Amino acid sequence: MAHANERKKAPAKKQVASATAKKSVGPRKAAVAAKPVRVSAKTSKAATRVAFVPAKPSFGQLAGLHEVNDPLDLKSSVALVIDQDTHEVLLSKNDHAVLPIASLTKLMTGMIISQAKLPMDEQLTITQDDVDTEKGSRSRLTVGSTLTRGEMLHLALMSSENRAAHALGRTYPGGLDVFVAQMNAKARLLGMTDTKYVEPTGLSSRNQSSARDLATLVNVAHGDPVLRELSTSPGYELALGARTLQFNNTNGLVKNPTWDIGLQKTGYISEAGRCLVMQAQVAGRKLIMVFLDSAGKFSRLGDAERVRHWVESMPAAISPVKTVVHSNSNG
Repeated sequence: MAHANERKKAPAKKQVASATAKKSVGPRKAAVAAKPVRVSAKTSKAATRVAFVPAKPSFGQLAGLHEVNDPLDLKSSVALVIDQDTHEVLLSKNDHAVLPIASLTKLMTGMIISQAKLPMDEQLTITQDDVDTEKGSRSRLTVGSTLTRGEMLHLALMSSENRAAHALGRTYPGGLDVFVAQMNAKARLLGMTDTKYVEPTGLSSRNQSSARDLATLVNVAHGDPVLRELSTSPGYELALGARTLQFNNTNGLVKNPTWDIGLQKTGYISEAGRCLVMQAQVAGRKLIMVFLDSAGKFSRLGDAERVRHWVESMPAAISPVKTVVHSNSNG
């Protein structure tokens, strides 16, 4: 999970080469695309006698996906940019690699809750079951905190609150197992063949997907006004007993007046790297952007800026140039 107040990085000015044919946001796969890459979690033992423990490499780093270059010099090892209206693929990089998706998971969690039409004013209580034992992440929602389902959904989508997301799944009719089954059933229904969910927060590296599948999810989720509103909310003030807590959006771009964002979600665990999905209007075009496995804390936002400035630089009377980069990695 990422943190709020992330700074945007200046876009790199690069020339973009060659073009490809139109492709769909849906589940169809491009004929020239690489075979989906299922990345395993093999790590080498850390060297002894060191003064620090090096950062755990992401699955994408272990697979060598960062070795694939692209004309925009993106810092994300996986990227996909699609025109939502025309379904043109404007940019593609390792878009069929299957990787952990961290808190991007919560977009599906929110979709299941929203479409279930459960009462949003129903009071839900955080229990010990909602405490993260996977990564040991912290939360300001202490055990015993009571919020409405709507507030839980707001915090899960906006500030990537793990306990709120877990409570939403745990209190779903039938319980957590039924909820996760619904997440996977919805993925199959949408044609997200590279996607698997094992829990509703994204803390597990076994929650995995591809950029192609995530673009499909963003396209569908953007049609839900609840998901649009809550995911792009800049902040929310929550009264818990005598305390008043301020929660902020994990995506600093939602407060940037130069951006017109219709839907977004961030994510981070070490196995996934920094992740970001968005629907945004750029130069009069509705774009779906997916960035996975970004190496730096702010680089996923920098990648979004690079793409935005690239699209804005396209002559209005000329069809956009499409850059397609595919990895041959099987790792």
